Amino acid sequence: MSNDKPNNAAPALAPNFLRNIIEADLAAGAHVRPGLPQVITRFPPEPNGYLHVGHAKSICVNFGLARDYAGQCNLRFDDTNPAKEEQEYVDTIMDSVKWLGFDWEPKQADGQSHLHYASDYFDQLYAMAEYLITAGFAYVDSQSAEDMAANRGNFGQAGKNSPFRDRPRDESLALFRAMKAGQFKDGEHILRAKMSEDAMSSPNMNLRDPAIYRIRHAHHHRTGDAWCIYPMYDYTHPISDALENITHSICTLEFQDHRPFYDWLLETLAAGGFFQQPVPHQFEFSRLNLTYIVTSKRKLRQLVEEKIVDGWDDPRMPTLVGMRRRGYTPEAIQLMCERTGVTKSDGWIDYSVLEGCLREDLDPKAPRSVAVLRPLKLIIDNFPENDSVECTAPVHPHFPERGLRTFPISRELWIEEDDFMEVPNKGYFRLYPPIDDKPGSKVRLRYGYVIECTGFDKDENGKVIAVHCTYFPDSKSGTEGSANYKVKGNMHWVSAPTAIPAEVRLYDRLFTDPQPDAGGKDFKLALNPLAKEVVQAWLEPGAELAQPEQRFQFERHGYFAADRVDSQPGKPVFNRIVTLKDSWQPAK
Repeated sequence: MSNDKPNNAAPALAPNFLRNIIEADLAAGAHVRPGLPQVITRFPPEPNGYLHVGHAKSICVNFGLARDYAGQCNLRFDDTNPAKEEQEYVDTIMDSVKWLGFDWEPKQADGQSHLHYASDYFDQLYAMAEYLITAGFAYVDSQSAEDMAANRGNFGQAGKNSPFRDRPRDESLALFRAMKAGQFKDGEHILRAKMSEDAMSSPNMNLRDPAIYRIRHAHHHRTGDAWCIYPMYDYTHPISDALENITHSICTLEFQDHRPFYDWLLETLAAGGFFQQPVPHQFEFSRLNLTYIVTSKRKLRQLVEEKIVDGWDDPRMPTLVGMRRRGYTPEAIQLMCERTGVTKSDGWIDYSVLEGCLREDLDPKAPRSVAVLRPLKLIIDNFPENDSVECTAPVHPHFPERGLRTFPISRELWIEEDDFMEVPNKGYFRLYPPIDDKPGSKVRLRYGYVIECTGFDKDENGKVIAVHCTYFPDSKSGTEGSANYKVKGNMHWVSAPTAIPAEVRLYDRLFTDPQPDAGGKDFKLALNPLAKEVVQAWLEPGAELAQPEQRFQFERHGYFAADRVDSQPGKPVFNRIVTLKDSWQPAK
């Protein structure tokens, strides 16, 4: 980001309470420090799973604020639980953040990386823990996990002090060092903070002598076996913020009750000489709650491990890798995050908001094409055999400068099964045969000729396998004679000899319940059996050249993307991104 952008640059987006806070701080010079931006935020994921659409909101808020106020946003991995962390998750998180449109690498000349890991600070975190012990703000607790949980109390009952709470400081320090040296088993001891003498009666459960270090003999993906004790998130997070000079530590509302410990820890360590004032401050905003999905890592993992979906990048999953594979655009996700706003009140956003942003983003971008998803043979009996006529259509109807696409019409075509009815319903304007003394219907083949249905063929099971018609040679679209034909039906088609075979995956919402796991419900009972349907389709010539992740509007059907994993030039595989219209809203 350019250095010549002033720190008080006007925000690009609508005001919200976080912008108001930042602008007030900029006006007051609250974070003027030599060589540092006045706005430094961070996105701190745990590398124990794949990012989902809920994380996208936090990414957009943190990176977006840094962008809009000439600041920086750090990407920091909270890698303090080695038993659940893997390099795979680190790699996919970095890839997802970049795909979403953000970058932690600075554009300034100094070239200093803004990629961090909590494990970068293990030595400092440990030193600060020793200080807290010697200053009387922490102690080693030797209770069993069961006793500790019982003595912690609950929301209606005050907790009880640990029998080890008044353990001499030297004894706690010696035990803590022995923990670090690997002399104890997992769970044998734990280091807890002591914020005040009556902390165990605090109505805020998070303040009842919170754990800050635990023993965990596990191999760490970055530090190997150098450590067998690891700091807790609530301890690591504020210290990491302070070490990175974060000015505005922005998180979601579930961390609001953790803020008193955040403030106490940094103020205590600042008084001990570890940090200068002002220390970072935490601000909370409402998380993104989208209907028709689950975002619990445990439940998402269950979907993968039980093979309910085809992996973390299954296009039905709300993971960013899954949404990307389905064909969602980062711009649509950013637009949805912008429109849902930044507030302090939790609420639900209907999934149709995201789908609306997708359509709005894709409509001007996606070139048009034709796909027949449920093919039925149409035979134009009076069309010359082995002949074809070139037809043209705009690449995009609203942007004539993008040119025309061409494709042939021939004697045999593929049309959609539901474009023919043996006995038509009232108001049906597509193909049906002669009935009694009435002729068959007339329709226009889009971009081609007007045809009249003359009959149909069935197989031995009574299934219609071909429809017959005649065409009017002077009715071709774009010619002078076409104006003489007035028909209500307009059908899409592809020429059978030149059509491209393709696997098309019709994806829909994974759940039928707007809140599939609310109130303790079994979310698997709400799985949508129609969330994935695979059809063998016929596509307009040229589709075989589609590149992975290339997006199109298949006229009449919706927006589709070439699968980024399975689609290959010459053997295309397409995923439905979203339908043209919302089919989930109740009929009015």
